[in-house]
Amino acid sequence: MDTVTADLRKAISMDAPWALVEAFASQEREKPEDADRGAQLIAQALERHGVPVTMHRPTLWLSMPIDASVTAGGVTFRAKPPAFCASVPEGVEGALVYLPQASGGTPLDRNPAASGALDDVKGKIAVIEGFALPNFVAGLEAAGAAGVIAVNPGEMIHWGTVSTIWGTPTPDDIARFPRIPSAAVNRPDGEALIALAKEGGRATIATELETGWYPQYVPVVDIPGTDGTDDFVLLHGHYDSWREGVGDNGTGNACMLEIARVLWENRDHLRRGVRLAWWAGHSTGRYGGSAWFADAFALDLADNCVAHMNCDSPGCRWATDYSNISCMSETLPLVQEVVSEVTGQTAKRKRPQRNSDYTFNNIGISACFMASSMMTDEKRAEVGYYVVGGCGGNIAWHTEADTFEIADRDVLETDINLYLEAVLRFANDEIVPVDWRRTAAEFAETVDGYAQAAGDRFDLAPASEAVAALSAALSRFHDAAESKALPPAAINGVNKALARILVPLNYTRGPRFTHDPALNVPPLPTIAEAAQLDGIGDDHMGFALTQLLRGRNRLVAALREATRVVEAAL
Repeated sequence: MDTVTADLRKAISMDAPWALVEAFASQEREKPEDADRGAQLIAQALERHGVPVTMHRPTLWLSMPIDASVTAGGVTFRAKPPAFCASVPEGVEGALVYLPQASGGTPLDRNPAASGALDDVKGKIAVIEGFALPNFVAGLEAAGAAGVIAVNPGEMIHWGTVSTIWGTPTPDDIARFPRIPSAAVNRPDGEALIALAKEGGRATIATELETGWYPQYVPVVDIPGTDGTDDFVLLHGHYDSWREGVGDNGTGNACMLEIARVLWENRDHLRRGVRLAWWAGHSTGRYGGSAWFADAFALDLADNCVAHMNCDSPGCRWATDYSNISCMSETLPLVQEVVSEVTGQTAKRKRPQRNSDYTFNNIGISACFMASSMMTDEKRAEVGYYVVGGCGGNIAWHTEADTFEIADRDVLETDINLYLEAVLRFANDEIVPVDWRRTAAEFAETVDGYAQAAGDRFDLAPASEAVAALSAALSRFHDAAESKALPPAAINGVNKALARILVPLNYTRGPRFTHDPALNVPPLPTIAEAAQLDGIGDDHMGFALTQLLRGRNRLVAALREATRVVEAAL
């Protein structure tokens, strides 16, 4: 840790961030008007500390759950509708069908309609176990289900979202609006509904939501660098929440507030700029705020953003584990160094999933962090919790229970140190800390796995050769960088250009400046069909092989372009 980073970490105070946590503990930020007040609390806190903030005001497409119920066997069960499901206050009635194969154990990127196990779902209300997730609901709708009941794992019912559309829809997206009602129920009530489904019972789902256009604030802080370029690192997180949402994401907003304060007061120590953005419409807009920002500032991001970091659910009760961090391969060395420096722990990499405002993949921006601190497996077992997506692992996530007691001041201070150190490394290292050799190694492993799965049905040798050529060029490039044979500006230019090529190649299916659906994307998606050939009949094999050929062409062409970028610098 250099002297500047050490001094700036010493400047951290918990007064401002903890005051914001306390303020958010009594401020709901779900409905548009409540979210507005949350944004104003952030802006007021920044202004009190002399940090200038721009309050953008986009109009976002939002969906606010109001109420839901499930009536079956003469009993009405309490329920919650996920955002963007069909609003059917009068209710939809149908036979129940229990579908364990479309439930929690199924990989999140698998469409249950393609499993061949849903022949009996048409016109019925599907009962699944787990959370109401977009891929499950979309697959069940495609299979003809009349509605979906998601049986949550415990006593609490969790809010969620079932839209597969990322951000505000375009006309082409409208066909993917969810058109069936969905409802989440708790485990005890769900057990009764599962039993009723097994007996051939029927149920009625009623849902009520408000969906439409709403103006929302997006607070943004721009802290300039001193190197004379427009390059910047982006730190971001959502401020809208379900109810008070202290752990998801009031603590994250507080973390960003303190980093903004420290960096603004010490901005003369920044080489590159730092931009901080607090998003609206994360939950009720399916990442609507960050998608608007990516659209509105797309060219600036493409030209100047060196990396982005998401700050979601830090600083929560019992969350002391930093061993699994979401990050792209090229940022793993940095992540491991920062986690070790701040916590003394060793971090392993998780592939970033298609969530948590990872909105910038199609532009091509390297990224690290979604969550940071999490509960250990041992602590989760001790308190009897199941796995959830936020709040550091506390099952208050996406419920009314996400209140003040979920925040932990000491854990939050550790997370502020962690994020500040990571931001400073991206902002101040002479050479932006990414290592594309790691990405090339990931590509080689992915292509090899797909080649083994495809066997002699499809030839992935051209892809393997293109990855090998890129790896060799990158090895020479890093040797030249380490020997200082290349100027830092040239190295950074190559790193930025590689991000614009390789990040979309590994994380997107659609073109630049669009938004892929809110569904997980497999590694190197253009050739991912190679892993599915065993499940394809002879009558469809030709279609799959044609798709693979086109995907291989896109992959090889992009890898060759990346190799040319590297070799041109040598």
